[in-house]
Amino acid sequence: MSDKPYFEKHVFFCVNQRDDGRSSCGERGALAAQKHAKGRIKQLGLNGHEKIRINQAGCLDRCEEGPVLVVYPEGVWYTYVDHSDIDEIVDSHLVGGKVVDRLKI
Repeated sequence: MSDKPYFEKHVFFCVNQRDDGRSSCGERGALAAQKHAKGRIKQLGLNGHEKIRINQAGCLDRCEEGPVLVVYPEGVWYTYVDHSDIDEIVDSHLVGGKVVDRLKI
């Protein structure tokens, strides 16, 4: 058994859609953002075992700050507005190892 984690980085996008009228990440374009990030990682050849995994998640309990995503193993939480923010997170944090302070929550 390897001591190395299965994924170098694991990114969870909250795509929760609340039906009680409260704000949720799902109503703020989270699914499209997750698909965009997943596509970028595949395009860069960084998906798969020992690389980067982009996942959908149910409620991460921070929808009021959202939309949100979290990057593990660092545990860095981000909010974002559009695909250019997602690209910055991919390029700076996931590829370059530098946290994007302006999007961190």
